[in-house]
Amino acid sequence: MPERRDEDESGLSGAAASYRKAGPWIDASWQLMGAVLGLTAAGWAADRHFATAPWLLVAGACLGIVVGFYSFFRAVIALSKKDAKR
Repeated sequence: MPERRDEDESGLSGAAASYRKAGPWIDASWQLMGAVLGLTAAGWAADRHFATAPWLLVAGACLGIVVGFYSFFRAVIALSKKDAKR
C-alpha cells in the first residue's frame, strides 16, 4: 500500500496541490457561514414557535455572527501559526 504524503506535494498536480493548501482556509469560511446560517435558522424557528417575531431571529443572527467569527478567527490564527512554522 502506498504511503500517504501529508507534507510532501511532489507527486501532486498543480491544481491538487493548490486545493490541498486552500482546504483549511475554505473549511474556516464554511464554519463562519454555517454558524451564521444555522443560528439564524434556529432563531427563525424559535420565533415561529413562540410568536416573538423578529426578536429571536435577530438574536440568533447576532449570536451566529459572534460564534462564526470567533470560530473563523480561531482557525485562521491556528493556520497562520502553522504556516509560520514552515
